[in-house]
Amino acid sequence: MEGRKAMADNYVVDDLAGFVLGAEPADLNGQPRGLLKRNVLDSVACAVGSLDGELIATIREHTDQFGGAPTATLVGGGRASVDQAAFFNAVLVRYPDLLDTYLTVGGLCHPADNFGAVLAVAEHVNASGADFLLALAVAYEVQCRFSAQVPVMARGLNHALQLAMSVAAGSAKLLGLDAERTANAITAAAADNVSLAAVHAEPVSNWKGISPAITGMRAVYATMLAGRGVTGPKSLFEGPHGLVQLFGQPIDFHTADRGLTCVEQTYLKQYCSLIHGQAIIDAVLAIRDENDLRGEDVARVTVEVFAGAYDLAGGGAYGNKDHPLTKEQADYNLKFLSAVALLDGGVGPEQLETERVLRGDVQDLLARVDVQAAADLTADYPQRTAARVHVVTRDGREFSREETDYEGSPTRPMSWERVVDKFHWLAEPFCGEGLRADIIAAVDHLDEIPVAEFASLLGAVSSTAQRPRSKARF
Repeated sequence: MEGRKAMADNYVVDDLAGFVLGAEPADLNGQPRGLLKRNVLDSVACAVGSLDGELIATIREHTDQFGGAPTATLVGGGRASVDQAAFFNAVLVRYPDLLDTYLTVGGLCHPADNFGAVLAVAEHVNASGADFLLALAVAYEVQCRFSAQVPVMARGLNHALQLAMSVAAGSAKLLGLDAERTANAITAAAADNVSLAAVHAEPVSNWKGISPAITGMRAVYATMLAGRGVTGPKSLFEGPHGLVQLFGQPIDFHTADRGLTCVEQTYLKQYCSLIHGQAIIDAVLAIRDENDLRGEDVARVTVEVFAGAYDLAGGGAYGNKDHPLTKEQADYNLKFLSAVALLDGGVGPEQLETERVLRGDVQDLLARVDVQAAADLTADYPQRTAARVHVVTRDGREFSREETDYEGSPTRPMSWERVVDKFHWLAEPFCGEGLRADIIAAVDHLDEIPVAEFASLLGAVSSTAQRPRSKARF
């Protein structure tokens, strides 16, 4: 009887909570620490560059209405309650579809979805920058370790599920919760955030980009409740109707491995597009630039991709891609992305504005783009995210190019210097050269300053563009 009780009390989430509590600065050193700072600057670039997005004014109005006690800074100015700041800043990071990505056989996740929530909690508790980085690294690790073994999207669920766990873990670390309350936070947050992959299906809606921010906000809220002693369903993983039963497989976070290294396997983006479009846009632009082609020269385009890319964004399982009408439909559409890259020479925030999406030239050209799944490319995923592009011109010339990876993939990591370039590209309309330099320096030395100092710089950014962005790519 005593043996059965001991076994029943030893839950997966207890080991996970022990991992969260035990994480130390020494677990985040060397290259992973540098890469995490790089990804933080990348997330800041995305957030600042989103401030004039078509949906952002609506989100800001909503945040202001429910702002509560102002304990955390909003990017672009103002303050709000910790949960509302987590929501607003997370929407900003996600909005341009330029954030980091972690790829797996059964789907993907975006570790940068943790940034807005973990930053808000860090400021709320007056944490140091070093504490923030450690909590963010813990969140990255929890999210990516779950994603690596559980085929969430392949089973019809959205990757916000593991985000609920990771935000709760990072928040609990910052709040200094004990093991029991950390476990309760993780299970409570996850139990109510089992969202559906249908959010990615056509017609793709605003909710695709907002869903992770809602999850992060709810996870922060749940963690605060756990801190007050509210309990969560400890058998979330292995219990009746738990996640092990739901997915039909064991779930092991490998908590004996203390390394916080998953950031080494994240992908960064050059273009406003889902991750599956990055290599394709690279190939399209190379053909365009090397042969001095323009959109009007092109008779047809064939794009070969791995099956997951075809299903998600090429017209496969998630729906038809022939008539995108909105930003959300455009950045999840390989036909549109190929066409607008040929026409404009890049895919930045301006290429996803509604007026650009609806313009006749791109709608006409995307109708001549065919996307196909290729068996050899599918077999190589996720070790490779290769794509092949074939272009036939109106005068009969033919050009082909295969990209096996791209700058930003783990095989060709984007350097700190290149992320600085990306930050300047996205942030220049919203803040002058001096403020941009201060933000870059703050991220570079984040483990030496208070989080409040970093947040105040983000709050000093103008909420409206002061000048137009100069080009479609950096």
